[in-house]
Amino acid sequence: MTTIQSDGSRPNPSVLGSLGYLAMNLPVGIAGFVAVVTLFSVGIGTAVVWVGLPVLAVAILGARVAARVERARVYAMLDTYIASPYVPLPERGRWKARVRDVATWRDVSYFVLLFPIGIFEFVVMVTMWSLTAGLLFLPFYYRFLPTGSWRVGDWDHPFLVVDSFIESLPFAALGLLLLALALPVTKGLGRAHAYFARSLLGPAPSLIGSYRAEPLPSGV
Repeated sequence: MTTIQSDGSRPNPSVLGSLGYLAMNLPVGIAGFVAVVTLFSVGIGTAVVWVGLPVLAVAILGARVAARVERARVYAMLDTYIASPYVPLPERGRWKARVRDVATWRDVSYFVLLFPIGIFEFVVMVTMWSLTAGLLFLPFYYRFLPTGSWRVGDWDHPFLVVDSFIESLPFAALGLLLLALALPVTKGLGRAHAYFARSLLGPAPSLIGSYRAEPLPSGV
């Protein structure tokens, strides 16, 4: 058991890890958002007849388990440690403690916000890297396209046609410039998301150092 004095070192993820993590955030965000909204809506809507209480229990426990998995994913792909935020559970009233624990609702908030944030990150990554790769490798694949050329605009009446190796070189140079931009942008987005994940999935600033907890494999 160690006292939490800090929530980890400064995030410094790799480009490859950031790219993989950010690309995964759209499906993870969709799954998390649908699960949270569905379970809490059904649970709250049917709580008056007690049927919803088990559903809410599943939602709360599921959010805490999913948050633990997400902390592990951030650590593995973004090289950022996020300390467990949960206060120790008492011998009695464990469910009441989970509900009252602010970390539970920070977990829920994270998965709700991950949906729109994941859309933004996915669109930026796919657009930037597909455009970069398309221009950078144009000298190698333009001849394999229909009509043996790369065309911009209407296919029958394009305003730009590249059908020779020499003509493709300026676009490859542009792709190289985009690559130089894509690398720091990807790493920067990865670092920004690491800070975001730490702010919601880690201990609240007022609680750091105020209780004792295990690192990642803590109880939920």
